Amino acid sequence: MDYKKTKAPKNTATRDMNQLTQKVGNVYETVAIISKRANQISQSLKRELDAKLSEFSIPQDTIDETFENKEQIEISRSYERIPKSTLIATQEFIDDALMYKVGSKDDQLK
Repeated sequence: MDYKKTKAPKNTATRDMNQLTQKVGNVYETVAIISKRANQISQSLKRELDAKLSEFSIPQDTIDETFENKEQIEISRSYERIPKSTLIATQEFIDDALMYKVGSKDDQLK
């Protein structure tokens, strides 16, 4: 998924928890679903950024000077402009773009 084109707000937005919990029925399960997705998004973005920045790495063991690369700075800035992973995950949850399974009481260990 291209997280640069997401509809998620760039700043923190206050949400009505009653509306968020209507789909699942439990505040804790709702938060768990959103947090697991936020972790997935965060890991995905980190891997993507690391792959792009690895192109600029210098293979020398010791580097005496730090070289500024404008392309590298632009890549970093573009990733800083992406909304936080929790905001993206919350927006996906609101838009019904997440697939999740809520366990029943019968699934619990006794």
